Amino acid sequence: MRVVAAMSGGVDSAVAAARMLDAGHEVVGVHLALSQSAATLRESARGCCTIEDAGDARRVADVLGIPFYVWDMAARFKRDVVDDFRAEYAAGRTPNPCLRCNEKIKFAALLDKAVALGFDAVATGHYAQVVETVNPDGTVRRELHRAVDAAKDQSYVLGVLDADQLARSFFPLGDTTKPQIRQEAAERGFYVASKPDSHDICFIADGDTRGWLGRELGEAPGDIVDTDGAVVGSHDGAFAYTVGQRRGLGLSRPAPDGQPRYVVEVRPDTNQVVVGTADLLGVNALTGDHARWCGPHPRGVVEVGAQVRAHGAEYAARAWADGDSVEVRVDERIRGVAPGQSVVLYDGTRVVGSATIAAARLERTPVG
Repeated sequence: MRVVAAMSGGVDSAVAAARMLDAGHEVVGVHLALSQSAATLRESARGCCTIEDAGDARRVADVLGIPFYVWDMAARFKRDVVDDFRAEYAAGRTPNPCLRCNEKIKFAALLDKAVALGFDAVATGHYAQVVETVNPDGTVRRELHRAVDAAKDQSYVLGVLDADQLARSFFPLGDTTKPQIRQEAAERGFYVASKPDSHDICFIADGDTRGWLGRELGEAPGDIVDTDGAVVGSHDGAFAYTVGQRRGLGLSRPAPDGQPRYVVEVRPDTNQVVVGTADLLGVNALTGDHARWCGPHPRGVVEVGAQVRAHGAEYAARAWADGDSVEVRVDERIRGVAPGQSVVLYDGTRVVGSATIAAARLERTPVG
């Protein structure tokens, strides 16, 4: 097969490209230029898309003896990921830009361009597994599964892939642990073998999301209120707060019972942040929209595992789909679930699909 290996300049994508070459594929390395003003050097482990990263990827391609190109997707990344991130926070939601990047850039823009140029698939350094199973009619179905390295598993952020995208995707690292990947990179003579991992959010290099949002959206002073509507503090922008947040609230009035208070709601229409006690954070019912299925569309009520954070716990749940929407009822209460987050559904280790959380609430009536 002719395969585009997405090479970020890190150790994972370097080994992924090497393994695809070892498997006998015709491999071409591609580095995605996603920043419209790429820095020469990385500011921290959070940064990405620097000239240094592109150079690291090129050096690996030279060691492998494969062609290497840089594809400029900065405008698409800004529109589909950065602008979306900004708009979601402005609307009082808490997005995950990695899911959006995978959906819109790596497995849409990149894959579409690769196919248009005559390639068969894209390979990345994500930690996940693709398992092929045979259908009753003899056709082969590709399933997305968790990686063997639970600490590095990235199946959550790949839950936005649909069956067609999955059919053209390879994740060569899914059966290996991160220490083994670094050892393999060193044995192959890759300069990036000990290069630090990058972290979310890649386009906020200093990790100060609140500061970035303040610069992008401007200050918008408003009130922090309790659940009775009493003003207990102030803020410079409701967009800087998320459900479940406890630190950095700067409340002027303590709770009458002295208990800590958390953000329980963000109201962008009135520019208010609502705080309350921890017991108000527990929810067991989620409504999701923008459903994406990694395989067959589930029919009726199905037993699933539900995960609402990239490295969070998986909870036993039941789910049912209605067009583009999904209802999920979790068997126990989950704290700090915010609109805009994604819920990814699992059947064992297999990823069933995902949806963006539109609403979360506590339901006391059993399902079915």
